[in-house]
Amino acid sequence: MPETLSRRRVLDLRLHAQQLGRPAGSVAGTAVLDLGVQDTGPDGGRWALALRGVDVAALAPDELVTAWTLRGAPHLYRRADLAGVVAATAPFSEADAAKRIHDAARPLRAAGIPVLTALDTVAAAMRAAVREPTAKGELSARLTRELPEPYLRYCRPCGATHLFEQPFRLAALRAGLELEPGTSPPVLRPVPGLRPAAGTPAALDVVRGCLRLLGPTTPALVAAYLEAPVADVRARWPEEAVEVAVDGARRWLLAADAERAAGVPAAEGVLLLGPFDPFLQARDRDLLVSDAERARQLWPVLGRPGAVLADGEPVGAWRPRAAGRRLTVTAELWRRPTARLRAGVEEGAARLAAHRGVTLAAVELTG
Repeated sequence: MPETLSRRRVLDLRLHAQQLGRPAGSVAGTAVLDLGVQDTGPDGGRWALALRGVDVAALAPDELVTAWTLRGAPHLYRRADLAGVVAATAPFSEADAAKRIHDAARPLRAAGIPVLTALDTVAAAMRAAVREPTAKGELSARLTRELPEPYLRYCRPCGATHLFEQPFRLAALRAGLELEPGTSPPVLRPVPGLRPAAGTPAALDVVRGCLRLLGPTTPALVAAYLEAPVADVRARWPEEAVEVAVDGARRWLLAADAERAAGVPAAEGVLLLGPFDPFLQARDRDLLVSDAERARQLWPVLGRPGAVLADGEPVGAWRPRAAGRRLTVTAELWRRPTARLRAGVEEGAARLAAHRGVTLAAVELTG
């Protein structure tokens, strides 16, 4: 019979695997960087690393690298891993590539162009065009002039024709391009000599990474996280994955993690997670937040807030409001705040302000 795990134990396992609340840690020893840490918004990847004990202010300028990878979103990785990341985050198959680029696959297929070939074509054009840091808009305009119609679309918001967005993003690392940190609009620059690494380390296996950092999970949930076909994920399912039961549902964990499950300590403390923190990225959102209205508040279609995490449980949403160099943090809690919870939110807000290098003006709590 598979081992039975409670919802509470699952959350504790994820927190432990993702090292949330760790007092101190190095980039080399930070597990979430194996899978990549989404770096969206001012409280993105570096804030996620700070919540895992990394002294981000002390990092060397070239210790981390930003690239468009999973779901076409910018992610942070260790620079030393980048050649392996190129291989690990490439589409598994033609079907996977088509799914990852969404509606851009339709005109390519109609023209008889395989999607993997199209990604290579865009990557080659990017590689030839970017010899020095180049703004996204400038690069897009050049590629629009060079590439034929199946690669292009009319964009109503821009009022112009340009490349489909996802092929542009997913081809960039394939072309050996990284994102210049802190640029908006994005600036792309070449990484000299970057090519996919042969024999990618197991630590960079994205399916295994999802099991380790988002587990217990399922092939369907991993496929949703990667925007990949379930069949491709199943074909790469690790042999060492073992079945467990979570609230009566079948899930899987890596065997080593299943063995450690009983000894994982219960989470303690209050943290202000950024909107795209890895802990909030698992696709079984109903496990994190069972109330549908609260889930919609935490994961709206646009303009995500961060999550207030208390002892491993999401207990509310928070948003920052900046005015010059002063920061106000507002938190809507889903229960009446105890003195301990209030103090934890205030401490988290002060930590966030210090991380941003601004002054904390106020902390506003409702609930």
